[in-house]
Amino acid sequence: MAELSTLDATKTAEGLASKTFTSVEVTQCYLDRIAQLNPRLNAYLTVSPETALSEAKAADERLAKGERGALLGVPIAVKDILMTLGIRTTAASKMLEHYQPSFDATAIKKLRAAGAVILGKTNLDEFAHGASTENSAYGTTKNPWDTTRVPGGSSGGSAAAVAADLCAAAIGTDTGGSIRHPAAFCGIVGLKPSYGRISRSGLLSMTSSTDVIGPMTKTVADAASLLFTMAGEDSLDQTTAPGTLSPEEFSAALSKKDLSGVTIGVPRSFINDGLLPGVAERFEASLEALKSIGATIVDIELPHAKYGIAAYYVITPSEISSNLARFDGIRYGHQSKTAKSLFDVYAQSRGEGLGPEVKRRIMLGTYALSAGYYDAYYKTAQKVRTVIVKELDAALTTCDLIATPTAPHVAFQIGKQSDDPLKMYLEDVFMSPASLAGLPAISVPMDFVASEDGVEMPTGLQLIGRRFDEAMVLGTAHLFEQHSDRIDRRPNLS
Repeated sequence: MAELSTLDATKTAEGLASKTFTSVEVTQCYLDRIAQLNPRLNAYLTVSPETALSEAKAADERLAKGERGALLGVPIAVKDILMTLGIRTTAASKMLEHYQPSFDATAIKKLRAAGAVILGKTNLDEFAHGASTENSAYGTTKNPWDTTRVPGGSSGGSAAAVAADLCAAAIGTDTGGSIRHPAAFCGIVGLKPSYGRISRSGLLSMTSSTDVIGPMTKTVADAASLLFTMAGEDSLDQTTAPGTLSPEEFSAALSKKDLSGVTIGVPRSFINDGLLPGVAERFEASLEALKSIGATIVDIELPHAKYGIAAYYVITPSEISSNLARFDGIRYGHQSKTAKSLFDVYAQSRGEGLGPEVKRRIMLGTYALSAGYYDAYYKTAQKVRTVIVKELDAALTTCDLIATPTAPHVAFQIGKQSDDPLKMYLEDVFMSPASLAGLPAISVPMDFVASEDGVEMPTGLQLIGRRFDEAMVLGTAHLFEQHSDRIDRRPNLS
């Protein structure tokens, strides 16, 4: 039954509905594969076999009664920054090493109601602070295509789990590229929905104004199924959009035969600098593939998009310094055993419980928000953000989508950039503008590209859409997936 692990979520659901196999069988197949490969990849921080098999048995009982669903009985993984009742949630931090949530995040509650089986929690950069999954307190996740390389971040564990067939699909979070970046590095599909499309209730906040929850999958159709399941208004999150998604709209989007009438803008002056030659070549080939199925490709200008990283890395640390203030050794989380005074409790608990990148961002944010610097840094960054939002919205009145490479290069070797925070921050260069504007964006595999040292690694195409127009994003990505010349292969992990 080992071949069950190679099925995507849609095919898994079809096999369950036709009684070709049971949810218990496919869940056990994944658990066996996780036991075999996770010691090498470190994709999962927590595996929950008892919970998973119990949920799989319940799904089989629902299937036996004739119930059907796109995720009923389908085993998935969840980034370890979302609350999961019965499964510990650490945010890859020593601060929360033993934390057991008393409730499910709204997105998890919806997935469980749909019958999805949760295999466990995946690794990430601590509190989602990073772009390589090297900042986890529990060790680096390895890229399944080359275990000497990073999987991207911060949702690197989820991306590696999907790419290595350690789950049928996974859930990640994206603040400035943390779904799309590892999706590109690991050769899978990663969707950042519009801000407000999915409730953030039960998500350990990083940057509250850009955080989103989204799917990481083997196919675009799977991403649509997971989005549809998790989306919707939530009284526990006042930023969620009213109403629900239309199943007819998504069905129509995924049934399109061509891209006639669809205009895709390419901001060449924004993306041309610093691209690995192979990535630039594959990007041009991808544009040709989109043209071959009817899309009109036009050049557009986004003159202020290049300032997205600068604005993002003022706004994000500022919100981090506020959001992480709750981890003080008093209310919950790690508490120092050697503290002699109240100040020592605060200082030592945070000193022992938080890693270097988290501390760096807290200090940057506290400085940016401090008296005398608020106007110069935080307020200015928000003004730049407003300019970028208006610029993207204006561009999307002249075209339906914006296309860029997801990342300027392929996965780099573990340790190569860890001592250069600025270089790590620049990983988000093509992704941060969509995050600042709250727009939906997807990374879909383009093909494999030779790295600087000659190793072939996956790379991704990013498509950015209008706010709440995930149907256009998914429909176009689905057609690209069907017509691109991407080589169909899997990592060799034997």
